[in-house]
Amino acid sequence: MEAITVMKRYEMKFILNKAQLIAFKNALDGHMVVDEYGKTSIASIYYDTPNYQLIRTSLEKPAYKEKIRLRGYGLLNEDDDSFLELKRKVEGVVYKRRIKIKEENAINFLKGKTDRLESSNQIAKELVYFRNYYQKLEPKIMVIYDRTSYKELDGDIRLTIDECPRYRTYDLNLHTSMDGELLLPPGNAILEIKVQQDMPLWLVNILSENKIYKSSFSKVGMAYQLISKKQLLHLERGNHYEVTI
Repeated sequence: MEAITVMKRYEMKFILNKAQLIAFKNALDGHMVVDEYGKTSIASIYYDTPNYQLIRTSLEKPAYKEKIRLRGYGLLNEDDDSFLELKRKVEGVVYKRRIKIKEENAINFLKGKTDRLESSNQIAKELVYFRNYYQKLEPKIMVIYDRTSYKELDGDIRLTIDECPRYRTYDLNLHTSMDGELLLPPGNAILEIKVQQDMPLWLVNILSENKIYKSSFSKVGMAYQLISKKQLLHLERGNHYEVTI
């Protein structure tokens, strides 16, 4: 997969139930086709501070927010490339900047063991600044999903459908497995529409006819919330046990 180093776009997200997913895919016929990447399993390890500063800030929906993640396409071996990415969102516009890097080298860089990256361009400098600014970045949450990418037949609209979105907080690497706990009910999927300008009327009509509405869903944000709920439930059960004894 070729490295896309810089992207600027508007991203709109929608949660689809099983029936909406089937109807939406059928309605794309004649307008869009699966692109050259087809269906790919994607895994992203999100790095954060010990108290989850980046994710917690993002959930507050500020005008500016940023994340750093290490992404792989399919299970990696030692010869495969991963991508170290900075993702920023400013007033609704998404800026994604990334470099190609070996997984082990990315881990050493994020741990602060080295300042050397396999690229020495402006993006690499931004990554160094980001790491040094937040300091103690740790791998916190891994998000995995099976993505199908589509491109418009006669235009520049691109969209992706992420099925079986899942997460885990163990084995935070890109070479062990693609396993995880579901983020959404079985059969649900996440639709992301990526545009430079406005959506075409035909796409607006498909969304309207199938009652598909825009959502502010964040995969890693949802994972963090599920983890927090589990921790709270564990504490409550522990307190209850102490009282009954």
